[in-house]
Amino acid sequence: MEVFDVVVIGAGAAGMMCAATAAGRGRRVALLDHATKLAEKIRISGGGRCNFTNLHAGPSNYLSNNPHFCRSALSRYTPQDFLALLKKYHVAWHEKHKGQLFCDDSAEQIIRVLKAECDKNGVCWRMPAEVDALESAETGFVLQTSGGKISAQSVVLATGGLSIPKIGATDFAYRIARQFVLRMVEPRPALVPLTFAQSVWAPFVPLAGISLEVDISTGTKKNKITFREDLLFTHRGLSGPAILQISSYWEPGTPLTINLLPETDLADELLAQKSGNKKQLLTVLTQYMPARLAEVLLITCEADGSCRMADLSDKVLRRIGEAVNQWQLIPDGTEGYRKAEVTRGGIDTRELSQQTMMVQKVPGLYVVGEAMDVTGWLGGYNFQWAWASGYVAGLSA
Repeated sequence: MEVFDVVVIGAGAAGMMCAATAAGRGRRVALLDHATKLAEKIRISGGGRCNFTNLHAGPSNYLSNNPHFCRSALSRYTPQDFLALLKKYHVAWHEKHKGQLFCDDSAEQIIRVLKAECDKNGVCWRMPAEVDALESAETGFVLQTSGGKISAQSVVLATGGLSIPKIGATDFAYRIARQFVLRMVEPRPALVPLTFAQSVWAPFVPLAGISLEVDISTGTKKNKITFREDLLFTHRGLSGPAILQISSYWEPGTPLTINLLPETDLADELLAQKSGNKKQLLTVLTQYMPARLAEVLLITCEADGSCRMADLSDKVLRRIGEAVNQWQLIPDGTEGYRKAEVTRGGIDTRELSQQTMMVQKVPGLYVVGEAMDVTGWLGGYNFQWAWASGYVAGLSA
């Protein structure tokens, strides 16, 4: 039986960060993963350039049933700390917008940096290796793996959530949580496109491919959340950054409110142009939005685009303005884990120490990254949580 101080299960972003950090303290570390290809989720992220962090990452950018949990780790390992690591390896990067940082070259650079840190500190790789069982033992834990038995003082669950199963996502962390009777927050797809009933979406199918910046919101009163991002029309529904962001907050059965012209009060604009205006309504609307979108909106408003502006009632113009500035619709679901970038929910953080990520009632068992109920916004925040949670666990495991 092989003997290690620490076994990290899952060689993704959080797992490699944790393994490298623990090994850097002189711990004998094994890093296991069932995949044959290293860190596929990093490789495909950010269009292949990996949106590896966000300069503005802070607790308010994360969802959790225990919202203050992430504060400690995020303050101890910041975006600047990760940038210092990239500088050491001469990785060039750029800011796209809103603090989102990407590799100039490719996501492979991030994988190479993390692997190099693991190798430099003497991490023992065990890939591919399936973990068939994990049991408590006098000295910590015993793992039954496809490569034989392994003993460890500490075990770190870094196996992520359920999103993108085609690259190997599993419910391994949740199975271990059930084994040790840990509370769970119901997992669900997040940062995911939303779908609509065919009867609702039929008029909008011709708009597939149109993209525009919008304000999108869901919830009411103090629970209302609004993002300004790009919206993309698809054949099945809506996507783009605006939808991915709001999808993490959207609750089934509740409406979305979308302002298609966030810088313009369209009703006021139309009313101001009405007097004596011989232009057709559709012609005027195309000054503000793509013609295809204007045509569909007029159909849904039951308004005649060929009418001259001067001939339209104030009531009709206000109705059109409301349809554009306060478009409300109720999704019927999401594209699911197949298209979800992350999983919301997971192992309840109230089971964990926010300083070390250790399960409080199972000494030596740690959880990092997406396996727990901490979900970041779109834009590099989830990678920053992987780095931060992996780092603090690595200091303790």
